Amino acid sequence: MKSYQNMVIPKLLGVFLVLEMISGIRFGADGLSMGYYIMSCPFAEQIVRNTVTRALQGDPTLAAGLIRMHFHDCFIEGCDGSVLLDSTKDNTAEKDSPANLSLRGFEVIDDAKKKLEQQCPGVVSCADILAMAAKEAVFLAGGPVYMIPNGRKDGTRSRIEDTMNLPAPTLNASELIKMFGQHGFTAREMVALSGAHTVGVARCSSFKNRLSDSVDNLDSIFAKQLSNTCSAGDNAEQPFDSTRNTFDNAYYNGLQKKTGVLTSDQTLFASASTRGIVNGYAFNQAMFFIDFQQAMVKMSMLDPKEGSKGEVRGNCRKIN
Repeated sequence: MKSYQNMVIPKLLGVFLVLEMISGIRFGADGLSMGYYIMSCPFAEQIVRNTVTRALQGDPTLAAGLIRMHFHDCFIEGCDGSVLLDSTKDNTAEKDSPANLSLRGFEVIDDAKKKLEQQCPGVVSCADILAMAAKEAVFLAGGPVYMIPNGRKDGTRSRIEDTMNLPAPTLNASELIKMFGQHGFTAREMVALSGAHTVGVARCSSFKNRLSDSVDNLDSIFAKQLSNTCSAGDNAEQPFDSTRNTFDNAYYNGLQKKTGVLTSDQTLFASASTRGIVNGYAFNQAMFFIDFQQAMVKMSMLDPKEGSKGEVRGNCRKIN
């Protein structure tokens, strides 16, 4: 094993040196960088990749859960693994907010963390594991490949009231542009990130308001489908598009047909300010993939805890 590592590590280092020159992101003891774990835990990404691959082979629907979990983590206090923390007797955590009750895949992160602690104790943060897991989930579902820098530290705050900062499913395009803009995203990046809804499902409680939409914004046949779904109750699930486990541009094609599930989905086509972007992605999947991967890298770098501002949890569900 040692000889194998001696042979592989220099090759990995060479790869990351090239990535460093291309990306302009420097190595450092603190801060995010490509190849952050190259010396301290060189097989970290491979361990996460293998863990996510096995999980998705058993349940492909977990891809959407991991991607959404990463998004919900980063939009609150930055990408710091706060969404992974369990509630305690003195605090109700983010994951127990109504906005997060449909999140799935926590056990995948736990599994990866357990393996990493066996290999490299106290080195790889839960925030990085989640970011890497989401990246792998995108690829395994058929989406683009992209590289992300690592070095995020885990936060120590996770409070239910902070989930008020998550985009509500009832927001219109102007409100979405404003909310995403507060995090430094352009309208185009917002529309690209919304494309993550090309995988997964929504619960009736988040789209039943659509049943009263005008015919201008909701296809009549699809309206009946949503109504039938909701007849089973608020927790009944409706796929976001026709290919629920495949990462493609079918989501945008659906918006053109007025079959967006959430108000915050259909508004992207209904609004003149974002309709052109939707049409572009519906016509050109490659364009969507390029913009999505760039937006995801940007999102993964939102307000990270660096150095002494955070910690590396031993258990992703509780602070040290």
